[in-house]
Amino acid sequence: MVESHTRQTEADWETLKPQITKLALELGPLVVFFIVNAQAENILGAFPALQAWFSQGIILATAVFMVAMLISLVLSKLIMKRVPVMPLVTGVVVLIFGSLTLYFQDSTFIKLKPTITNVLFGSVLLGGLMFGQSLLRYVFGEVYHLKDRGWYLMTLRWGLFFFVLAALNEIVWRNFSDDFWVAFKVWGIMPITMVFAMAQVPLLTRYAPDPKEVESPAKAAVEAAQTET
Repeated sequence: MVESHTRQTEADWETLKPQITKLALELGPLVVFFIVNAQAENILGAFPALQAWFSQGIILATAVFMVAMLISLVLSKLIMKRVPVMPLVTGVVVLIFGSLTLYFQDSTFIKLKPTITNVLFGSVLLGGLMFGQSLLRYVFGEVYHLKDRGWYLMTLRWGLFFFVLAALNEIVWRNFSDDFWVAFKVWGIMPITMVFAMAQVPLLTRYAPDPKEVESPAKAAVEAAQTET
């Protein structure tokens, strides 16, 4: 009995390990961004030479965020043997807007990054539906198992949700402090996304093509939520 339980535990860990690794790789750069931004004044005070390169704490944090994002993408390729599409697109946008932030010494660019990224994702998903294509099928086809109607509704919901995230980002960065925006980006967006993803479980169950796959929706929803950084 003990041996059977041990084997089951090991099997569960082997199943969870890729998801935990994926989540760590995607959350890691955001956590680094939050920590460096919180300690930026102390860092700039301890190393005055950095002030010639970084006029604000959030700009220093942006530079470190860019490096952390590159490391995350490389580790994803080495460990997971692939780089998921959405984190890759997000990484490219981070590098572009982060570079503009550093060049112009203006944090507006990095604050616009989530807006641009979410509008891009939302537009692609909703645009695909206009041409009869549920593009989430190509991204999550190995995770979700849905009928055509399920793919349509899931793509529609996520497309609209990305626009909601874009609107939230605009509201927060335009009306609150840099520190609040960074905290919201790290500790607000992910929980909101996870809650939204879990709320899709009934849809995943309803449109599952095989009753045997009913147990998988919660896991699939969590995996989808982990793609949003």
